[in-house]
Amino acid sequence: MLRRVRVILASIFFILITLLFLDFTGTLQKIFGWMAQIQFLPAVLAVNVVIICLLLLLTLFFGRIYCSVICPLGVLQDVFGWMGKKARKNRYTYSKAKNWLRYTVLGIFILAIVFGIASLVALLAPYSSFGRIAQNLFSPVYLWGNNILAHFAEKADSYTFYHKDIWIRALPTFIVAAVTFVVLLVLAWRNGRTYCNTICPVGTVLSFFARFSIFRPVIDKSKCVNCNLCVKNCKASCIDIKNHKIDYSRCVVCGDCISKCKKDAITYTSRRFKEETVEGTPKAGMERRSFIATASVLAASAAVARAQEKLTDGGLAPVVPKEVLKRDTEITPPGSVGMNHLTRHCTGCQLCVAACPNNVLRPSSDLMTLMQPRSSYEKGFCRPECTRCSEVCPAGAIKKISREEKSSIQIGHAVWDAGLCLPMTEGVNCGNCARHCPTGAITLVEVDPLEEKGPKFPVVDEAKCIGCGACEYVCPVRPISAIYVEGHQQHKLI
Repeated sequence: MLRRVRVILASIFFILITLLFLDFTGTLQKIFGWMAQIQFLPAVLAVNVVIICLLLLLTLFFGRIYCSVICPLGVLQDVFGWMGKKARKNRYTYSKAKNWLRYTVLGIFILAIVFGIASLVALLAPYSSFGRIAQNLFSPVYLWGNNILAHFAEKADSYTFYHKDIWIRALPTFIVAAVTFVVLLVLAWRNGRTYCNTICPVGTVLSFFARFSIFRPVIDKSKCVNCNLCVKNCKASCIDIKNHKIDYSRCVVCGDCISKCKKDAITYTSRRFKEETVEGTPKAGMERRSFIATASVLAASAAVARAQEKLTDGGLAPVVPKEVLKRDTEITPPGSVGMNHLTRHCTGCQLCVAACPNNVLRPSSDLMTLMQPRSSYEKGFCRPECTRCSEVCPAGAIKKISREEKSSIQIGHAVWDAGLCLPMTEGVNCGNCARHCPTGAITLVEVDPLEEKGPKFPVVDEAKCIGCGACEYVCPVRPISAIYVEGHQQHKLI
């Protein structure tokens, strides 16, 4: 019963969280966006006290249920471990906890948060690691399948599916995601939850509370025959059968040991009934009642976390690919307040990158802010009416803003390069930048004041420009636009 309920809940969480990164329409965010908000590190960085307390209480009551049900990276490791079981059964062994490694990694992780070393935080955070894998590895496969369906739908004059571009937003992030995937696959295939119990900082934090959990697996010495089946199937390597002890700081309450024990010597019960369980028959129905309570806590988390509002929007069709511009100051998305705020709160999970309907956001390649979102306008521009990234961010790195607020947030300003502009170099009229500017910040002025119908060049009013990048995107000059946006370290209200 325990294992079955855990597998069902874990499957639901894993599938729906994965779909948050794959669903480019934004439809699922309204219903299931709360699943991203109840991830541990995003809740901590967002200072979401209610969610943090719920997760800690969940651990104090039932052990590390978070790691085996809610955390998508933990469930992914279980999938890899299940695949490994098909190759060789009963392959795990007991090993002592490597506390020196766990606490060292946790200490480094805390220091990285305190000193704002965002790239290190993003590398170690489990939810962020899964987000990169989903966005960079799962999403292209998903979009490829979508495009196949769109092709056949077009043949049948149907618009149920539509084509989406498949492209690598940042090569360094793609490489990090691929390496993480391979490392997790090898570790989980061979040794189960090695990553969770030696590297993952969230697992280490929860292990402090799991030691004192009320409900836990308990070994009945009078029934145990030391067959070692529980040890050989414990993915956390935490069962010391010689001493009939379980290291609850590492146990993820997967239920595998209970289902494998042929003598019913292991039961999931409360500490209050521990002595009675060890000496005699365990209380009937305890397993079912404990997991009904687990489901209730999860439902409470869902009620507290607010669902995200659905917004659907599309960008302009790209004309010709442009080169990625090297800006003096990178552009951060509206709602991120500025570079410093984003750096300190962003987990690099890539959910905003996946949700951006205009192909504007892509992961940073800078070493100190690796994998955090940056705006770039080669494939689209930041439409003033779109607030999708601010709605999906679970960590508060991009604060939720309204459409009205977004239209008054200046994330950068346009800069004109006379040496590239067509009216100056070719003597022809253009005016694309002025026609597409949503705030009217660009005015066209005659190159020759004496020639009324002659070519005109753009003049930017920085007081009106919000840095949306519409001018840069529609500029016909290739490979670098004649007008482009420079970011602001701190956003302004205009």
